[in-house]
Amino acid sequence: MEKLPVQGCEAGNQALSEWRWVHHAANAERDYLPPSEALRIANIAFASSNLAFGGREACTLAEVLFDSSLQPVVAGARSTCNGARQVLYRADRYQIDMQIEMGSDGHTLVVTGQVVDLKQPEFSGREVLVVISNLRGQVEITKTDRFGEFRREIPDSGDLELFFPGLTDKLLMMSLRDPLRRLTAQRRPRGVRKSRVRHKIGKKT
Repeated sequence: MEKLPVQGCEAGNQALSEWRWVHHAANAERDYLPPSEALRIANIAFASSNLAFGGREACTLAEVLFDSSLQPVVAGARSTCNGARQVLYRADRYQIDMQIEMGSDGHTLVVTGQVVDLKQPEFSGREVLVVISNLRGQVEITKTDRFGEFRREIPDSGDLELFFPGLTDKLLMMSLRDPLRRLTAQRRPRGVRKSRVRHKIGKKT
């Protein structure tokens, strides 16, 4: 396409731009692929035990420093349940910044994060193994790139757990029920309507 005379052709230039983006995205995906040996070990470990779906006594829970879903809703806003959720964790010397959002198909969750070594921030948390589970049998395994970043998509089940094998003394785990806080947002309006009805009935009597 680069050899074709696309000057002055808007459709051709747009197509070329889109295919370049696809090419760069495919190349970037290689940075998130864990080594084959690490992948094999993780698959065996999580397939032969119920660690991803139980056994939490052997895990360390990360401390939540910030959760955007717990922030007050802006006055006049109907709901924030369809937006991205930002969560910041701390575990020992590591800080994990994570964003969760709905996938384009509406049936998956896109999990993007970054692991930072607070004692050596210039090195970030490169090549850290990340295991993501939706507690319904789907497990995604990836690793952080040289900037400590990772990104993965997993079927949305309403539950989400992340594991970071080898990052701390115990297996580091993060557990999120209703990751986008949709159930909470859906229940809230019904409760408000009921309270208003009772208030009006009370006034009439």
